[in-house]
Amino acid sequence: MLKIHPFLWFDDKAEEAMRFYCSIFPNSKVNKVSVMPDTTTGEPGDIMTVECELDGLSVTALNAGPGDPFNTSMSLYVETADQAETDKYWNALLADGGVPKPCGWLVDRFGVYWQVAPRAMLELFDDPDRKAAARAFGAMLNMGKIELKEIERAFRGK
Repeated sequence: MLKIHPFLWFDDKAEEAMRFYCSIFPNSKVNKVSVMPDTTTGEPGDIMTVECELDGLSVTALNAGPGDPFNTSMSLYVETADQAETDKYWNALLADGGVPKPCGWLVDRFGVYWQVAPRAMLELFDDPDRKAAARAFGAMLNMGKIELKEIERAFRGK
């Protein structure tokens, strides 16, 4: 069976990052930590990969030294139920050095890009009233963290 899941390349913080993410998302756990083979450079016992589940999503993290940094071309999307959940994940992912970005995006302290947004926002963007949807989308473009009430207000034309 084909299994597709994110595989994230870190310089040397794979385990720290995965344990951080597991502390944020419910139903998450580290499943396996593997060390580098003896034939590689580095110290004996250095962590090579960390396999975990983030609320049911399998994610593998690799310590491979400096490589291409993460960027906006690939992000992890957190679909939230409401504003409280949006705030919870937004604040948790920004903790200890994350950087907020426009339109519900952020970069966590490990350099991974995330999008945190409520499902209701996407439903407004897809509404058959295209003018209202455009107003909602325009409101989102002026935000860092998504503020659903402001998007709903713009959708209603207020």
